[in-house]
Amino acid sequence: MSIETIKINEVEYVRKDSIKPQVETMENIVMVRTYSAGVHFGELVSREGKEVVLKDAHRVFYWTNACSLSQLAIQGSQNKNTDNKISMAVPEITLTEAIEIIPMTKESFDNLTAVIWKK
Repeated sequence: MSIETIKINEVEYVRKDSIKPQVETMENIVMVRTYSAGVHFGELVSREGKEVVLKDAHRVFYWTNACSLSQLAIQGSQNKNTDNKISMAVPEITLTEAIEIIPMTKESFDNLTAVIWKK
């Protein structure tokens, strides 16, 4: 499929609906950074202002081999060992001070849930 373009005043434009995102994310699966409760990921149930409710949510205590939460949400930690500290899932959590919500890829979700940290 070729992308349709149009030229106006010597500027070439591309139809927005013909551009695919560079990264395919999972619907409603997000990573949330909070002001004081750390980082969590799971299924987004609702968001109202800074309050976010996640279903089947994991807490991220520590990760390796990703330079930021952005990379962690897209690629995972690229390290399936015990250096990562990802909690078991809780059925639901309400986060009251969400400051960042990042859509996650299936690759990242699978990577981060492959090794759950338990003591």
